[in-house]
Amino acid sequence: MSRFLSREAERLEPYTPGEQPVDVPYIKLNTNESPFPPSPKVVKAVSRAELLKLNLYSDPTCGQLVRAIAKRYELKPEQVLAGNGSDELLSFAFRAFCGEGKGAAFPDVTYGFYKVWAAFYGIGAKIIPLKADFTIDVDDYMDYPGAIFIANPNALTGMELPIAQIQRLLEADENRVVIVDEAYVDFGGTSCAPLLYRYDNLLVVQTFSKSRNLAGGRLGFALGSPALIADLNRVKYSFNPYNVNRLSIVAGAAAVEDEAYFQKCIAAVQTTRDWTVKELEALGFTVLPSKANFVFARSEKFPGGELYRKLKENGILVRWFDEERIRDFCRITIGSPEQMEHLVDEIKKLLGEM
Repeated sequence: MSRFLSREAERLEPYTPGEQPVDVPYIKLNTNESPFPPSPKVVKAVSRAELLKLNLYSDPTCGQLVRAIAKRYELKPEQVLAGNGSDELLSFAFRAFCGEGKGAAFPDVTYGFYKVWAAFYGIGAKIIPLKADFTIDVDDYMDYPGAIFIANPNALTGMELPIAQIQRLLEADENRVVIVDEAYVDFGGTSCAPLLYRYDNLLVVQTFSKSRNLAGGRLGFALGSPALIADLNRVKYSFNPYNVNRLSIVAGAAAVEDEAYFQKCIAAVQTTRDWTVKELEALGFTVLPSKANFVFARSEKFPGGELYRKLKENGILVRWFDEERIRDFCRITIGSPEQMEHLVDEIKKLLGEM
């Protein structure tokens, strides 16, 4: 670091993204990307005519994309905000709904960026341990007066908190915002989006990176009451009005409108996930019940770090977190059937069964 770095920035512990190697052709099962290309309608939408418009700024309201999302979720356009990935929108939520005595609460085992944003904005964070079985006990949050951030399904475990429990949080204190991060909800979870007309203190955040096959397009969206979306827009227009580029706007709208392709892809991932779970369990793995496009698994025969390293040596990347409660686990993205068959074969070899 340079001698010019502020003390505040020096104290930050940045989020560590999953490995994105460019020199070795790994089978990448470490960053929860989709194994499928974008919808053919997306490819068609990103046309030469659109490319020739890159000399012009994008629409700061992302109108085309916002209207498509609003129609898909049966909401009004003023209930939708598009962003440069769901990360940006979650960051806006930390800035908009926390501060001056209002902190943020979230689990100890969850999306690692929550802790980073709290520190970045100087927000007090209450980090609440998951139960021994890695589930969330909403009673631990009932008396907390600040904003609550829940990844559902959870970003590390893949486990889902029932909607009825989230409703309990919403109803317990109408003066705090509950932010539900639904990055993985399309793979078998239940979205809180239908609750938006009942609760004005609910914000739902989703991404195009997983179920819409657009991780490289950097797109996300927030759903909420018009007042909450206006709050987020206040932050956005104080930070980066042109936050979504022209090509991502048209690509995102096309992806939302291709419902058939969307359903086909998520169904394929769920089928492959179910097969992978059965195979891993047959090999003696403990696999947490996942409703995401990944599984969180451990083996008594291999510490998590050793399994990660052995698989990497054999051309397969999975994600390992060197943290006390989850050190024995690896998070494994659900790839194509062929990729998952290769993963299982490599694990069998490591276990001496092939």
